[in-house]
Amino acid sequence: MNKGRIVSVSGPLVTADGMEEANIQDICKVGKLGLIGEVIEMRNDVASIQVYEETSMIGPGEPVETTGEALSVELAPGMISQMFDGIQRPLDKFMEKTDSNYLVRGVSIKALSRTDKWDFTATVEVGTRVIAGDIVGTVPETKVIVHKVMVPYGVEGTITSIKSGSFDITDTIYTLDTEDGSKEFTMLQKWPVRQGRPTAKKLNPDAPMITGQRVIDTLFPVAKGGAAAVPGPFGAGKTVVQHQIAKWADVDLVVYVGCGERGNEMTDVINEFPELIDPSTGESIMERTILIANTSNMPVAAREASIYTGITIAEYFRDMGYSVAIMADSTSRWAEALREMSGRLEEMPGDEGYPAYLGSRIAEFYERAGKIIALGTEGREGSITAIGAVSPPGGDTSEPVTQNTLRVAKVFWSLDNLLAQKRHFPSINWLSSYSLYSAELGTFIGNKLEKNWTVMVRRTMTLLQDESELQEIVRLVGVESLSETDRLKLEVSKMIREDFLQQNAFDDVDSYTSIEKQYGMLSTILDFQDEALAGMKLGSYFNEIIEGTVAVRERIARSKYIPEERISEFDQLKEDIKNTIHQIVEEGGMDSDA
Repeated sequence: MNKGRIVSVSGPLVTADGMEEANIQDICKVGKLGLIGEVIEMRNDVASIQVYEETSMIGPGEPVETTGEALSVELAPGMISQMFDGIQRPLDKFMEKTDSNYLVRGVSIKALSRTDKWDFTATVEVGTRVIAGDIVGTVPETKVIVHKVMVPYGVEGTITSIKSGSFDITDTIYTLDTEDGSKEFTMLQKWPVRQGRPTAKKLNPDAPMITGQRVIDTLFPVAKGGAAAVPGPFGAGKTVVQHQIAKWADVDLVVYVGCGERGNEMTDVINEFPELIDPSTGESIMERTILIANTSNMPVAAREASIYTGITIAEYFRDMGYSVAIMADSTSRWAEALREMSGRLEEMPGDEGYPAYLGSRIAEFYERAGKIIALGTEGREGSITAIGAVSPPGGDTSEPVTQNTLRVAKVFWSLDNLLAQKRHFPSINWLSSYSLYSAELGTFIGNKLEKNWTVMVRRTMTLLQDESELQEIVRLVGVESLSETDRLKLEVSKMIREDFLQQNAFDDVDSYTSIEKQYGMLSTILDFQDEALAGMKLGSYFNEIIEGTVAVRERIARSKYIPEERISEFDQLKEDIKNTIHQIVEEGGMDSDA
């Protein structure tokens, strides 16, 4: 433990001398209040310390004390359903201790309760040889997540004692005979947040993460273990898209990091999530959710830590064999914290004042996502899917944070301000977005449904691209100049946009759409085009078909409100479309011999 004294204070940056024994990434207690800080630069015996709390009224001459430990998170039962701040302080316990709605400075509080008891069931016996990552027992942490207690990294040996029962996270539950002698272990582990947890092997992501959002799952899917970026201007719906994915994604656990966003957005999460029922488990969404809040009114420096806190917690549950999704809302605010600290350190600025290492830091974060085989003899598979919102100023996606994100993220959901202004949500632009997983995941979904999914999606994208080109012609010379076939394309594309891609996040039925229902909805629209084209070949006019199919097209538009248990109705709807258009052809005086 090293003691120094403050030399200068510049916002969240404090410099202290007499710190010759300190190391970079050491956690310090700064000033008489004991504010939490981290050493980010050393020059001889002068340490530059990033302080995670408000530094006003802290001045030169006050003491600085290092703990000798890196910024770490506590990993044990008790994390799920909790809301932490950027450095893993539980906000409800913080409020109880301080009797205040505000972050009182210098308050030391444990991340996880030392008094709560957990029912531990041993899954190995005395005499078993275990290595790092092996599961020695389980704890039913929530109704949907079983917490698997693993042998810590760097440890192996033979179990000499283990007991089932009710324990807190600091009680000894098993002992190992290791090369260094007998060692006792509890349910509690610590891990430095800036260091990725090791794995046995990285795998290629090959299965889709179904989000229930039609524009994502059908056109721009993300793989379990993949990385996606959601850039968009203010008001385009980034946060709602992330909330929707957090609510409905078919993952075992969600870590939601509110990084530098408005406090009312986290309030919406707290109020809304406990009332929502997970369609796959029938339990509250909060039973599988961990929240990390470092909103815009919280200390700037802690934003930088919050992303790492979230991804480390996600890695811990991934190592248990779970599929985890981490939402980072927004990485732009995190990058702004990096820029502020870099400026205070007087580092050479890069593009738009961001530090030159911005790209490598963003890459480090997204590279911690992935599908892996965890350490241990069992060979468990787990995954982390990272979805980062980006808030480019004025919606300019050429700015450094977006561009550096796109270099590492394989999925780009481009939010469009014009679509948002037209009240088209999710406002993901189908012409500028992309997914590099589309071909592989399309094949996976097609095999699962036993349908030609890839052909249907490709046809849909072609229609939407053709519509964009035809709209240019319409703006120049009017819709009457188009052929009847092209006018039908415009009508079908409009149905795809309004009846399929547009989705109401606040409607009980439309908020989530299974992949089976997505197929039913889209194939019905494309069937309408096929039948209409066939009718036009038999002599019917475009206007006759449009006027004669008003009722069935209204049913197609309302099909998004068909409940999941009634998706067999799409078969009847397709049959009614066919019969209606056949009737129009017959009434037009044409038959198959014409």
